[in-house]
Amino acid sequence: MIKFGTDGWRGIIARDFTFANLEKVSLGLAAYLQEKYRNGAVVVGYDCRFLSDRFAETVAEILLKSGFDVYLPEKFVPTPYVAFAIKKLNAIGGVMLTASHNPPEYNGFKFIPDYAGPALPDVTDRLEQLINSEAKPAKREPGRKLTLNLEDKYILHLINLTGLNPGQGLIVIDPMYGAGQGYLEKILGDFGYNLYTLRNYRDPLFGDGMPEPKKKELQPLVEEIKRRGADLGLALDGDADRFGVVEGERLFTANEILALTYHYLLESGRGGDVARTVPTTHLLDKMARANGYEVIETPVGFKYIGKAIREGAVLGGEESGGLSIAGHVPEKDGILADLLAVKIREYFKKPLSQVLEDIYDRYGRVYSRRDDYKTTPEQKEEILKRMSSLKLTEIAGEKVVRVSRIDGVKWELQRGGFVLVRASGTEPVFRIYGEAETSAKLDSLLNEMKILLLGTVRTVL
Repeated sequence: MIKFGTDGWRGIIARDFTFANLEKVSLGLAAYLQEKYRNGAVVVGYDCRFLSDRFAETVAEILLKSGFDVYLPEKFVPTPYVAFAIKKLNAIGGVMLTASHNPPEYNGFKFIPDYAGPALPDVTDRLEQLINSEAKPAKREPGRKLTLNLEDKYILHLINLTGLNPGQGLIVIDPMYGAGQGYLEKILGDFGYNLYTLRNYRDPLFGDGMPEPKKKELQPLVEEIKRRGADLGLALDGDADRFGVVEGERLFTANEILALTYHYLLESGRGGDVARTVPTTHLLDKMARANGYEVIETPVGFKYIGKAIREGAVLGGEESGGLSIAGHVPEKDGILADLLAVKIREYFKKPLSQVLEDIYDRYGRVYSRRDDYKTTPEQKEEILKRMSSLKLTEIAGEKVVRVSRIDGVKWELQRGGFVLVRASGTEPVFRIYGEAETSAKLDSLLNEMKILLLGTVRTVL
């Protein structure tokens, strides 16, 4: 049974993600595209993982035999570049062979429809039906195999969108052995920045780590910044759709980068409504309200954020590290996010940490955190029942003013904070998110919710 998760179908190479299963998925996709289009072009990209180029060739071959033209790159490419190519070429969709930030033993298949953002549930539900019923596409005149070569146009688009100007200072770039190699280097080097790059070659094992821009995995970047006295560090995950920004020894959270980006858009005359997922910081809400704009809250998954951007939001993001803005593709783009961090420093003429303090001075300080807990499958069922019946009027002495069940259960609090509990859809793991005006209050909120729902299950992350 093939099942699409939050961002496509993923599995362990040679166990779940096999050529046989990939052929099955590709045939289902071809049948789906034939339901919607008589012809057209499909963009197929791939990352740096084991066999990704071979997997891409397999997908391309089936689509070609089904009558579709296929654009295929000559080397690995980032996911946001594939989305950009779909839009630029007016393609009917695209496929990205990637497991993004997952461990090296994984690979994945991501379908991006013609709107150049992650597929919404109506699309993936139909794909699953066709794939699992082993649907076959009709035979048609074979399509043309074409070379995808739009890197220069993608780079120019990013430069125009961010409004970068020539700058100076030392920036350390860390693509984490992933598909984003070369893009930040090209743009920032041409604009006069001094650059040092690490982990900028293909390693399918990702240095025996994970290509995820989080604290543990970014220690080499932090150490290099310190050693060289660099002004800024910029990182990308395995397929360059997530970002990492480091200043000094400080790794900014995605929530902080989203607030910085929204502040920049507001101050530069590009304000508007903002979209965020359920766990993402409510600092965005405070900023939007203070400037006369609305907040669109969505379930977890950038597919919903992408939809909001297509419908008019000027910024959309999620606390897990995804971001895009109006004028760009409705797909998360780590390269864009990193360039915006450079632009924000340039625009305000001060470090990001100082800009963030300005935001807190204006809108109020917040503290955010996510704690993950592992349970047994039996405990998971018990906790889910407890979640559905739990009726709270206060948490850690703070009044509950609203309860939301868009994705998990979220208790919004009188002073603007919140607690959210979500269960993983694929494993017995619960995530408790919280936000409060002080660090001590945040600890109290998260600890009380853990005791209420989870008891003494162990922390895994």
